[in-house]
Amino acid sequence: MDYYSTQISKLIEELSGLPGIGNKSAQRLAFHILNMPVEHVEKLSATIIDARRNVRYCKQCFTLTDDDFCPICKNSNRDQKTIMVVEDTRDLAAYEKTGKYEGVYHVLHGAISPMLGIGPNDIKLKELMQRLQGDVNEVIIATNSSLEGETTAMYISKLIKPTGIKVSRIASGVPVGGDLEYIDEMTLLRALEGRTEI
Repeated sequence: MDYYSTQISKLIEELSGLPGIGNKSAQRLAFHILNMPVEHVEKLSATIIDARRNVRYCKQCFTLTDDDFCPICKNSNRDQKTIMVVEDTRDLAAYEKTGKYEGVYHVLHGAISPMLGIGPNDIKLKELMQRLQGDVNEVIIATNSSLEGETTAMYISKLIKPTGIKVSRIASGVPVGGDLEYIDEMTLLRALEGRTEI
């Protein structure tokens, strides 16, 4: 039995399709939106549409940005010779919150997972190897401590070792199976400072 009109049900259905939003949260959001002034709803929807149309990959590190190069890659104070490899933009943001990492990043947009049919060609590995043709001293592999993250870290390590570039892996302290975006800054900082060469 439908409790809501078609428009409300449709809005709840669309919102519940977002990650982390269950039916109850979708209902709360839907009623919040319906109670907002029309101008605010129009501004929200315009912002979502603008972001979707204008956000793209940084030409250097492949994080999401609305410019050719992200603010980190454009920052001349960052150590361009140290590259931290992360699985996605949320992981980059988690490390930036520590305020201690001064290098740059490379965002893979995924991890190798044969079970899911994701191979090395499905993530930004080729682009990483192209970056390493430049002046790079160290690559810090900061993939998640999951099976996929570990597989990706080992694969990257084997690719980079022959180049002579130092390759290190973030230290433990990051729980196995944990996603970096949910880990507190102190744990991430300890993991970064305790990294080991692989």
